[in-house]
Amino acid sequence: MCGRYVLELDTQGMLHSYAIGSDPAFDWEAVFSIAPRTKAPVVREHYDEDSGEVQRTLELARWGFKPGWAKEKGPRPINARFETAHTNGMFRAGFASSRAVVPMSGYYEWVEMDDGKQPYFVHADGGELLHAAGLTTAEQNSDGEWDVSFTIITREARDAAGDVHDRMPAFLGDELMGEWLAPGKLEKDEREHLHGVLGEVSEKIAASLVTQPVDRAVNNVRTLDRNDSGLIAPVELS
Repeated sequence: MCGRYVLELDTQGMLHSYAIGSDPAFDWEAVFSIAPRTKAPVVREHYDEDSGEVQRTLELARWGFKPGWAKEKGPRPINARFETAHTNGMFRAGFASSRAVVPMSGYYEWVEMDDGKQPYFVHADGGELLHAAGLTTAEQNSDGEWDVSFTIITREARDAAGDVHDRMPAFLGDELMGEWLAPGKLEKDEREHLHGVLGEVSEKIAASLVTQPVDRAVNNVRTLDRNDSGLIAPVELS
């Protein structure tokens, strides 16, 4: 699964990475512990009604998928299983027409040890930005504005990630990003095709990831400093 992740880039870094023009309304600094129910950047595409062209945007969304029809006290899934994301009743509409990229530098997983949980940071070997496949949904609030929420698609772990957990985010390569973000509703056969390509690409990317143990300060989300880069520094285990 993916229960906490890291995004080292600031606003300008993400705008550059995703070829998005300047956005004075968007503000983000590097965060080394992004937790469920908090807001984080997502990349989406939509048709601009005035120009008729596709626009790519960077916006903040809340991590925890909440469709408009869901009850207020209902579940807010932070992950969607890759195996069923394109067919599952909760996520099918999102897979068909509300796909997004969730930028991350890496994510945390934990291994149960005799003396407690040991956190590990899973990331690209060269420190490259990772593009997690996400799904979004939106509902209108009492002020008439749209609240966007998202979930991260996870798949069976491979290679390094599988050393610490049996699930991991499904990552997109640069060549798949355009197809994944393309606006418009996918029909059943198109969903199945995209699902298959995501499976192939994400498995290849999984093979390039590395895992390193990090300080147990990561464990306590209430006391850690989420802007502290030391959270992802490697440590030696005794």
